[in-house]
Amino acid sequence: MPPTPPVTVALAEIARLAGVGRAAVSNWRRRYGTFPAPVGGTDTTPQFDLAEVESWLRDNGKLRREEDLLRWLWPQFDALAGRAAAGEAIAAVAEAAGATEAAGKLGSAQLAAVDEALKVARSRGVGATYDFLLERWSRTHVRQISTTPSPLAELMVTLAAVLGDRPRVVLDPACGTGGLLLAAGHRWSPERALELMGSDISPVLARLAKGRIATSGLPGSVRTRIATTDTLRDNAWAAEPVDVVLCNPPYNARDWGHGELATDARWTFGLPPRTESELAWVQHALAGLADGGAAVLLLPPGVAKRRAGRRIRAGLLRTGALRAVIALPAGSAPPHAVGLHLWLLRKPLGGAPPPKTLLLVDAAEAEGGTGTKDGRDPVDWDALMHSLPAVVRAHEADGSRDASPVRSAAVPVVGLLDEQVDLTPARHVPAVRGSAARRARRSWEEFSSALSRLGEVSSALAALRELEESGVQPPTTSIDELLRAGAVELHGGQTLPRDAVHQGPRPRGAVPVLTVHDLLRHTEPTGWLGPHQVTAFEEHITLTAPLDVVVVGASQVFDAWVEQSAPTALVPQILALRSDPGLIDPWFLAGCLRSPGNARQAGSHSTHASRVDVRRLRVPRLPLAEQRRYGEAFRRIVELERMLRQATGLGRELTGALSDALAEGRLR
Repeated sequence: MPPTPPVTVALAEIARLAGVGRAAVSNWRRRYGTFPAPVGGTDTTPQFDLAEVESWLRDNGKLRREEDLLRWLWPQFDALAGRAAAGEAIAAVAEAAGATEAAGKLGSAQLAAVDEALKVARSRGVGATYDFLLERWSRTHVRQISTTPSPLAELMVTLAAVLGDRPRVVLDPACGTGGLLLAAGHRWSPERALELMGSDISPVLARLAKGRIATSGLPGSVRTRIATTDTLRDNAWAAEPVDVVLCNPPYNARDWGHGELATDARWTFGLPPRTESELAWVQHALAGLADGGAAVLLLPPGVAKRRAGRRIRAGLLRTGALRAVIALPAGSAPPHAVGLHLWLLRKPLGGAPPPKTLLLVDAAEAEGGTGTKDGRDPVDWDALMHSLPAVVRAHEADGSRDASPVRSAAVPVVGLLDEQVDLTPARHVPAVRGSAARRARRSWEEFSSALSRLGEVSSALAALRELEESGVQPPTTSIDELLRAGAVELHGGQTLPRDAVHQGPRPRGAVPVLTVHDLLRHTEPTGWLGPHQVTAFEEHITLTAPLDVVVVGASQVFDAWVEQSAPTALVPQILALRSDPGLIDPWFLAGCLRSPGNARQAGSHSTHASRVDVRRLRVPRLPLAEQRRYGEAFRRIVELERMLRQATGLGRELTGALSDALAEGRLR
């Protein structure tokens, strides 16, 4: 057997493993002649032997605690030749641990990576090790691999439970890495023996799904069968009716078998046009269901309105197979810029009359339902999980509409069977009657309250008086002098490993990462660190504490404020000043530092990208009691700025609500 090639890592990966910034690693290369020499790559992107790097870091005391074994495991898989090779090796971890049957031979490098994973699994557990590797693999290849987010998978399973009672067999005909099947297993396996069936055209994804379910800790009563097949052309489960189908099918496919499947018996409602592969998946799901079985599919919004599919949509309506269409908020699943739809279907029971109405739900902008107030998460999954099943349950019970904050309507089927057969919820779900007038009244109240508070703050600030010309101005000191005196501590932001910072919806318990880019866009922090990452990188992350003074050193967004939402992770050009409360009042310090004149004097204007030297910023020398009086004035200035922004936003809401109410004819 040829020798296994060395696992190589780049500078960024070394920084991540050591829990430092990339600049620190570059500095080590310059300072230490014993730092490992590159074994590949180029001058600008050198590659280093992982084993040599690990040995050097340990020998030189750069690993301050026992390192996270999982963190060191991933480079072994990332170094494999290609996405498929790494995926096969990850799947083989479950197979080698005895969770699933072996399926294919591996190369020497893959076997070496699997052996390392099994060593880690002895202490961390096979499930935790497998989940870590699969998550890193999916994130690395996110543009090639489409997955169903866990909250959405849970929602789809919950909606299927409303339509179908206690299933025995669940199918995902395009299972990917098995997220929907795993959610179904967690939902129904405690109730009864359950069979999970899936298929995927990719052998790697099919193996990964099998391993994911096998190592998830589901009870032994769950039986799993996953096939590698082109589902539409070669249906592996055609002879086995199922109770529930869950599916997030591929979108906009053209080569799905339109020509060779022209006479297929599954096309009960007509042959799907070549451009309507999604409707082929819809009919495939219905064909595989037992009578009364339920299906939930995640589809792009165009399926509800494209002209080419109107005949099939009409057939689904006439037979009652389509029970509901739910418009989700943008950001629910990839592609995140598009608000996807959930189609809820049920195999008609023989002899049962079709329902006379179709439930259409517009959850894209539900009142009080989809969007957190601080803008961190575009989707409020808790609200959707509470409201959507209730709406569907009420409609399935008697065709009524549940009194829920989510906008919905039970639309007569006969009214939808026109030339377009457009099932887009936003076109049929009316605005709540009188909602514009209510919004206008609420906006008036909030706007009046804001103006009243604005008047109070402005009156307090108007009482400030300038010292007489002959008055003695207090002497000043610099931040540098305060640092040397121990009155304040300076904590500079640090570079974080790129792959350690997550993007998108921030879960509870995560720590936001504030960047200059966020400040330039005037948005909340978009990146975040998970709790386990904060623990792993604890000594190499700058986290704010309550009442820290955060200072931005970039001149184009220079600012200073008192931290009131700690902890927040800071990056370079953003610093935290932690003052001794017995010597320096934080509000006084922040107010003095954020002065535009102060920034001009401390700025470096030698280049177009000038910065502010925080150490050169100056603060008046005042007794602590006087500082607190000044600090209270600075606090009111900050409140004035906030109230002005709030009044501007409320003014826009008010004028919009008034215009809508007038257009409804509900104002005199």
